[in-house]
Amino acid sequence: MTRKFGNSLQFASLVAHQLKAPISSAILMLQALLGDYAGAVTPKQRELLERITARCQDSLETAKRLLNIAKALEHPETLSGSFDLAAVAHQARLRYVEAAFQHRVDLTVVLRTEQTLTRGYQPAAREALEALIHNALKYTPEHGCVRLTVTDADDPQTLQLAVEDSGIGIPPADRPRVFDPFFRTRAAEHSDRPGTGLGLTFVQAVVNATGGHIAVDRSELGGAKFTLTLPRAAQTAPAVSGEDPMIKPMKVIIVGGVAAGPKVAAKVVRLMPNAEVTILDKGRLLSYAGCGLPYYISGAVHDEAQLISSPVGEVRDPVFFQNVKNVHVMNQTEALEIDRPHKRLRVRQRFADQDTWLDYNKLVLATGAVPIVPQVPGIDLKNIFTLHGVADAENIRAILEAGHASDVVILGGGLIGVEVTEALVRKGCRVTIVEKRQQILRILDWEMARLVERHLESQGVKVLTNTVVERFQGDQKKVNTVVTTKGLLPADMVIVGVGVRPNTTLAQQAQLDLGPTTGGIVVNDYLQTSDPDIYAAGDCIETTHILTEKPVYMPLGSNANRQGRIAAVNICGQTETFPGVLGSMACKVLDYAIACTGLTEAQARDHQFETITVLAPGPDREHFVPDARLLMLKLVVDRRSRRLLGAQAIGPGNADKRIDVAALAIYNRMTVDQLANMDFCYAPPYSTVMDNLITAANIARNKLDGRLIGISPVELHQRLQQTDGVVLLDVRTPAEFQRHRLPRSTHIPLGALRERLHELPRDKEIVTLGNFSLRGYEAQLVLRAAGFQNVRVLDGGLEMWPYD
Repeated sequence: MTRKFGNSLQFASLVAHQLKAPISSAILMLQALLGDYAGAVTPKQRELLERITARCQDSLETAKRLLNIAKALEHPETLSGSFDLAAVAHQARLRYVEAAFQHRVDLTVVLRTEQTLTRGYQPAAREALEALIHNALKYTPEHGCVRLTVTDADDPQTLQLAVEDSGIGIPPADRPRVFDPFFRTRAAEHSDRPGTGLGLTFVQAVVNATGGHIAVDRSELGGAKFTLTLPRAAQTAPAVSGEDPMIKPMKVIIVGGVAAGPKVAAKVVRLMPNAEVTILDKGRLLSYAGCGLPYYISGAVHDEAQLISSPVGEVRDPVFFQNVKNVHVMNQTEALEIDRPHKRLRVRQRFADQDTWLDYNKLVLATGAVPIVPQVPGIDLKNIFTLHGVADAENIRAILEAGHASDVVILGGGLIGVEVTEALVRKGCRVTIVEKRQQILRILDWEMARLVERHLESQGVKVLTNTVVERFQGDQKKVNTVVTTKGLLPADMVIVGVGVRPNTTLAQQAQLDLGPTTGGIVVNDYLQTSDPDIYAAGDCIETTHILTEKPVYMPLGSNANRQGRIAAVNICGQTETFPGVLGSMACKVLDYAIACTGLTEAQARDHQFETITVLAPGPDREHFVPDARLLMLKLVVDRRSRRLLGAQAIGPGNADKRIDVAALAIYNRMTVDQLANMDFCYAPPYSTVMDNLITAANIARNKLDGRLIGISPVELHQRLQQTDGVVLLDVRTPAEFQRHRLPRSTHIPLGALRERLHELPRDKEIVTLGNFSLRGYEAQLVLRAAGFQNVRVLDGGLEMWPYD
């Protein structure tokens, strides 16, 4: 060791020794503050104090390591050990990944060799590497890249580790002096980054003392490149005490880090703590709440960090997954190829110029879905977005906050389009939904969807069904007009929400089986693909509908999380099957809840069920409670078995809990007779004394038993168009009748009906109606008792009449 190196290390150890005591004292004082010994602290103050404490503890650990390094270098015989250079690189990355994430800098590790054992003292190597990463991050601007690469050297007896960045770089003339004490380049001195010029001197001293050397050059990323060359060690690793060296931990690689993937990882680690679990994802953010994107656009969710936070506020970034879940995360990394015979995966990290192969014992595909983008002329114009990921949401939100989107056209009336509508309306936009089918929301039957359309229209949203977009027009490459079969629509922004399809590119390349009708990856009940060592879960797979037992494609976050858990259980050697789906889902738009489960009436008939249906509106809690809200239910029931097949709920009332109960009833093959006698809890603020679902089930029983003969709004509307022979008997009060009524209605209040029966013709069909179904049903009973033969009740009453 030269005198310069020795002096540098001696100086560093002296500084470390002097810093230990004050840092330890600072930590004790901070812990006293956190313990409320100096008075209560606010949550925000506690968060800041905890962060300061963590940084002080990091500094204390650094000081201890410097002292240990200096002590070890005084006794060269202690440097004869070996360590895994790749592991040190990953540990160093984890030390700085949070800082890189906050500054939007990609910090990646690339392995280009399988033999990564090297000779030397691991704490010294780690300290030197962390110092290089710290420098690289300090001089790399936002949206830049810092890359660590472990590779073979020209000399087979050595390994190389390169630290590269896209920062300000080091001019060629300064490179010979860059390791001199207190030297800083002109660019570094004129930057706003503090520094003493001792960091690289220390790094060189450590590397040289451990038998290696360091060089500096220009990186292909644009900044500086520091290359450490270290001596190799024999590829033998001692067994950990108490561990069988012949048993290796299971390697589980998961492709996809949004919903199903993180669920698989978390469950595998809980069941098998020694497993080596790695998540790969092309994106920057992991495990984000995709269903929360409309609320991020509206501003209800203020920060994107809330979308990737746990319920207790921990941000689920790579540091969280490593420290809390013991899961290694490689974000901004694309999986390119599955080599099934050799059980390995070819991947490429962003900014890397070479691919890497990763071995696996079990592979999980959680690749999700991709948005369907229609091939319409002008689709490439600016301000045309899908809503598939945080980047889309950020762009949409930026345009809205800048006030550059007065007119917005939503292409597609599915869940995506309807959910984002509320955010746009709240931002003051004029919104038009364009749907090529006869209704929006195919998860609902037509009359239910039409009631939602009417609600949207009442809030100023224009809904165009049976309308096709022919092209987009723009000025200066930015959209300004949508040309449709019903005319021109002004548009400052267009959101394409026509649907998604399963992302199966990787599965196709590996020749895994795909569903011929759904296009999703085929899996068995255990969520194994056609390769038993490859599992799949989430929006990339097809699944089975519980009622029809037919393959379906149902991309929902709830399904993805359940599937992820079950896949993990089976990977770990246990046995659990995924039972299939019912399509239970809910969304909110402009104070309207929309929820459903099971089959729609149209779907049930397509699958040869003989059905009866029920439309049942009513308050979601006792009418005298101030916040009682209207809830409109539709049940689909199998006539022969009396089983519940499907349920739909819309309106401002509490829909989700009714649909959850209906889903449970369908799953357990319950009849409406059983449902009607369920023992639900009751209190006026939460439900009516006979819950809405029980009331609807009783209506179904009355229909099945012939006590109530109904007519749907669709059928009645058709009859009224075809004939004048139908008598509409409105049995509401005079005040209600005056407020609104159907044309050509005969008005006889229910209380006066028995005295005025002579006013009604006995040779015509009579349809009784009220606001809800109850008074219409009671009027039918009165008429039938008086000998009227052809009497029917309008299902759902006027509250669920979908026409003008």
